[in-house]
Amino acid sequence: MTRPRFNRILLKLSGEVLMGQGQFGIDPATCDRVAGEVAAAKEAGHELCLVVGGGNIFRGLAGAAQGFDRASADYMGMLATVMNALAMQNALEKLGVDTRVQSAIPMASVCEPYIRRKAVRHMEKGRVVLFAAGTGLPFFTTDTTAALRAAEMGCDALFKGTSVDGVYDADPKKVPTAKRYDTLTFNRVLADDLKVMDASAVALCRDNNIPIVVFNIRDEGNLAAVIRGEGTSTVVQNNA
Repeated sequence: MTRPRFNRILLKLSGEVLMGQGQFGIDPATCDRVAGEVAAAKEAGHELCLVVGGGNIFRGLAGAAQGFDRASADYMGMLATVMNALAMQNALEKLGVDTRVQSAIPMASVCEPYIRRKAVRHMEKGRVVLFAAGTGLPFFTTDTTAALRAAEMGCDALFKGTSVDGVYDADPKKVPTAKRYDTLTFNRVLADDLKVMDASAVALCRDNNIPIVVFNIRDEGNLAAVIRGEGTSTVVQNNA
């Protein structure tokens, strides 16, 4: 399926992607590989910003299920996303990519505070901006953060890198006959409760007409292929 060229892109990565083959934490080799793909996309003329989850270190919902206060657990998860953003910043800058990390929770000794106009200016200057600490508020996921930042940055699309090559009508890891969709509408995703992103993120993208492109980030070179309009993915948009 041929897709239109998207110039300004927000890339959403799950924290689990950075684990590589491990069960926890950050794998430097995986960070380097993903950074190489981001650098290649930038070299091809795209403006990029990133939101990285924190599930490889701490997940707020899981912490709450184990007895933590939900708000406190979510703040702990936000701090995990800062660690991941700094890891990705390090990997990108080793490749000569100019970056900025902006955190929704101010921590001036580590990174910039999130300021929308400053983030836009960074992107206009060719820098890759990494948004950390979620929205800065509990009870919101990094999926919602990605949709929010994509809207604020005026992104043409939100690319969600996962461990599967698109959206299926069932879990392809459990159901061998599961069907992959090439395109879907936002309303279909919401009505059928398809596990693309959480409902608030999908609705935010729908209302701001920001396509969501779901693809497998674990396959080397796949980000560049999908950005070129090639490769395998599912596009969620208002008119499928």
